[in-house]
Amino acid sequence: MRPPPLPGLFRESAAWRRFVGLAMPRAIALTSGQPQGQARGRGGPGGQAIAVALAIGAAEGYIDIKFLVGMTKSGSTRSRSFLLPASASGQTKQRMDTATADGSDDRIIRESGTEARVAAIVAPALAASGFRLVRVRLLGQNGLTLQIMAERPDGSMTIEDCEEASRVLSALLDVEDPIDKAYNLEVSSPGIDRPLVRRSDFEAAAGHLAKVETSILVGGRKRFRGRIAAAGPEAVEIERDQPADGEEPAVAIPYDAIGEARLILTDDLIRAALKQDKKLRQQRRRGEASDAGADEGGATADDEA
Repeated sequence: MRPPPLPGLFRESAAWRRFVGLAMPRAIALTSGQPQGQARGRGGPGGQAIAVALAIGAAEGYIDIKFLVGMTKSGSTRSRSFLLPASASGQTKQRMDTATADGSDDRIIRESGTEARVAAIVAPALAASGFRLVRVRLLGQNGLTLQIMAERPDGSMTIEDCEEASRVLSALLDVEDPIDKAYNLEVSSPGIDRPLVRRSDFEAAAGHLAKVETSILVGGRKRFRGRIAAAGPEAVEIERDQPADGEEPAVAIPYDAIGEARLILTDDLIRAALKQDKKLRQQRRRGEASDAGADEGGATADDEA
């Protein structure tokens, strides 16, 4: 008899059935020290067995990260995972290096501490699902909230996209358990007044008003506000909107000195965002129409054959 799926972790699928039928019995036998046919779990399989089964399933192709579907709503309250705690700092650095090397995290502005550990975990998973990480924040609102901003490579992020990303990340964070206390998971789009974390973000935001904070003094200051005049290979040029006496009207801020940067909401920015959204919607509709036409053409050819 096939065991039921684990509540809140997996959705019924062919991959899940292969996982239960093939990976779980072997994992329970390995962790209990009993032969595979005699291994029994009391009250369901233990966390160690599930962890081993996940490793077996991933290695042998029974499961893929796309099938690890967790809470269906972002913002669901989460307790500590039943699996082992987060990776050590050396493993986190290795993950961050791997994410940079494979292109899943090409940001120039990144997190530190626990937020960096979370980013190293979620960036590759988001990339595998067609998204890219924007920012990770741990906020003290409503207890503790883990906020993960993500987007499609074209800059779009619909409600359905947020739900899809939330399902992927919820189960992954259950397994990795990088936070040792209960928290709310919130997956969102960057918004119109978005954080700027990649060179391409600064390039796309040229002409718009932004706030930039640096980690070191640049021209005697750490905080800047002005229009993005140009985004070069090494620095972004900001034209100050209210330069003080004796200050240059423009300043070049090296990317590696930036601690945080985000756009400021203006009428021009809203108009540009609406225009871009309309453009992306039209592109999607054309793509869907093209796909539908290709499917109809294929069906006709099959009928004639």
